[in-house]
Amino acid sequence: MVAPKTRTPGDAPKPNQWTNTLSDPRDVRAAVNKLVSHYQFGVLKAPLGFIKVLEWFFAILAFSTCGSYSGIFRIAVECNNRPYSDLSIEVEFEYPFRLHQEYFDAPNCKDGYRDRIFLVGDYSSSAEFFVTIGVFALLYSTAALSIYVFFFDKYKENNKGPLIDLGVTGVFAFMWLVSSAAWAKGLSDVKAATNPDNVITMIPACYVSGINRCREVHDPVMSGLSTSVAFGFINLILWVGNLWFVFKEMGIIAPFMQAPPPQGKPAAPDTHTQQGAHEQDQFTGNQGGYQPDYSHQGHNQTAHSYNQQGVPTSFSNHM
Repeated sequence: MVAPKTRTPGDAPKPNQWTNTLSDPRDVRAAVNKLVSHYQFGVLKAPLGFIKVLEWFFAILAFSTCGSYSGIFRIAVECNNRPYSDLSIEVEFEYPFRLHQEYFDAPNCKDGYRDRIFLVGDYSSSAEFFVTIGVFALLYSTAALSIYVFFFDKYKENNKGPLIDLGVTGVFAFMWLVSSAAWAKGLSDVKAATNPDNVITMIPACYVSGINRCREVHDPVMSGLSTSVAFGFINLILWVGNLWFVFKEMGIIAPFMQAPPPQGKPAAPDTHTQQGAHEQDQFTGNQGGYQPDYSHQGHNQTAHSYNQQGVPTSFSNHM
């Protein structure tokens, strides 16, 4: 029989050092500060990084509001023969707006059979182009932010990073202009093709005026699609504005924006000279014109000639 193994105090499991370290709020704060100081998270507060965050956010709003849309509208057909009437015909459509594939069944108001009616138009090209630009703008913004945070020194090395960033940003600014304008035109056509008043004109039973009565019951809600167009033009403004901040990182205009270097300050004069100059300014009253220059050389010559005249002193008089 095997004796049960006993655990000695030395065999006790050691506490997790990492857990104990993180349990102290000061250590957690120090670890976070070390991480922030190691990577360039401060660039997200600068215009270069902050505008890239806005581009990332509005790119999501642009393609999500367009790509996730689905709408519905209802129409009513009141036949002269009441049993054949249908007062709630639902017509559904969604992204990518290949409306020529969307259909509904409407009564013919004659024998109880129903006619299949297809919507008109294919607007998938403009919608899919708009969503594609939004997705690629999101991916590039994510990659650019990662480079700003983790490899900003490599990004600024030899201006290769800002130069590539400037070119890609310019391409996306142009693509946002084209895609937003194309989708705005496509949305206008989608609204016209899904207008219940226009769809009613395609129902054969509604051709007979005065006998059958057709009317709209519910209009499609297009506010989400209109918002997607607005987000597209907001992205255009952001990417055009980002060109300036990326261009500044290249350092081309830095020498022209620097202030001129300060001139060297003259040596401070001694107290006696400064006081004499101050008294001279008060005497002359800062008047223009010629001012005599009493140099040290003239002063010494006058003193020398005066000494040569043999001025009598008290000692010579006594003699």
